[in-house]
Amino acid sequence: MDSALVVDRLQFAFTITYHYLFPQLTMGLALLILVLKTVAIRTGDDRYNDSARFWARIFGINFVFGVVTGIPMEFQFGTNWAAFSRYAGGVIGQTLAMEGMFAFFLESAFLGLFLFGERRLGPRGHWVAAFLVFLGSWLSGYFIVVTDAWMQHPVAHQVMPDGSVQLSSFAALLGNPWGLWQYAHTMSGAAITGSVVMASVGAFYVLSGRAAEHGRLFLKVGVIAGLVFSILQLFPTGDRQGKMVAEYQPVTLAAMEAVFTTGPGVPLVIIGQPNMSDRSMDNAISVPNMLSFLTYRRWDATVQGLDAFPTDTWPDNVPLLYYAYHIMVGLGTIMIAILVVSTLLLLRGKLATSRWMLWMLMLMLPFPYIANTAGWLTAEIGRQPWLVYGLMRTSNGISPEVSAGNGLFTLLGFMGMYTILTILFLFLIYREIEHGPAKPAPSVAY
Repeated sequence: MDSALVVDRLQFAFTITYHYLFPQLTMGLALLILVLKTVAIRTGDDRYNDSARFWARIFGINFVFGVVTGIPMEFQFGTNWAAFSRYAGGVIGQTLAMEGMFAFFLESAFLGLFLFGERRLGPRGHWVAAFLVFLGSWLSGYFIVVTDAWMQHPVAHQVMPDGSVQLSSFAALLGNPWGLWQYAHTMSGAAITGSVVMASVGAFYVLSGRAAEHGRLFLKVGVIAGLVFSILQLFPTGDRQGKMVAEYQPVTLAAMEAVFTTGPGVPLVIIGQPNMSDRSMDNAISVPNMLSFLTYRRWDATVQGLDAFPTDTWPDNVPLLYYAYHIMVGLGTIMIAILVVSTLLLLRGKLATSRWMLWMLMLMLPFPYIANTAGWLTAEIGRQPWLVYGLMRTSNGISPEVSAGNGLFTLLGFMGMYTILTILFLFLIYREIEHGPAKPAPSVAY
């Protein structure tokens, strides 16, 4: 593989993986802050207003770092991936522009009003600001996911005489069936991140005895929301996303599950190691016929293995794809189990006094970040060797004038800069958590 291609892929993988640590929390918190504001208005309980203000400050910090780390990726389309931009800009430029010009500005403008305009807006105006922050955040996610979905399952395009593609139907682009299910799956994942972070911070406050009343509220909202969205992540969104892969990218499904041989009644491997030399699974622990059933709802259904496809269409790194997918599924299963037990304890009024479960919730904080990252690795590695599935190979999308040395130099620069940003981010979050939920501010309109 060309060294410049390797470096360009590594650079984009690093910057986008780091960047997505922030939007997944802001999109998740946007919904939960709206829930807190809604309950505050309906009940008149100021604890929910205090909580909404606290999480809005966390949201604001994440939002700023998300913007800072998102800007370089826009430029990478022109610097490292110029051939791809020339080829597909007539399609993906539409949604990327709408994300920046409409959704981002909607979110950022009303975030400012939400953070600093509560006194002038009054309770209902402040709720409207929270709703518009949520709307802008989730619209932003939609435009980005639809862009990626077009690369996974290209629709609504026509090939021009110069070889580029142009958009033929904007409605079809936005209504891409792959994009709709991918969006639902992505946003439920973001909601899980927000919920688990909220529950983890609540567990910390209860265990430490500081802001324990708000901590119990964080536990209640975070655990219930986390369980709901974890179940949605599994079914129907995860199930439907899997069916999309089986229908439109069967070679990806074979690589995700490390199915090397086509056949009926294919088992679902729970644990195992793909052996690429022998094209087999080592030390496999599996459930007989389960993959056939999950994919086609028949125990004896035939599932295509990697042997059914030319090797030059296989994903570039089958073992990495297999492990990323199984890490995502494994962590998702663990989170569902923990959240189910937490919910049962919550319903019995024992969660706040069950220190063992509070410790589990607090230590679970990294799980949704790892699971979401593994999920995106599954989607993007699974699409390889295609940049636009079936239309443009990744090797044809890079900028031919950018050398491997140039790419490596900037990659090292990003690593250094993002290390500094990480330290600053952790310091700001630590300071907010130490400060805790603020006392309610007067909500009188002037």
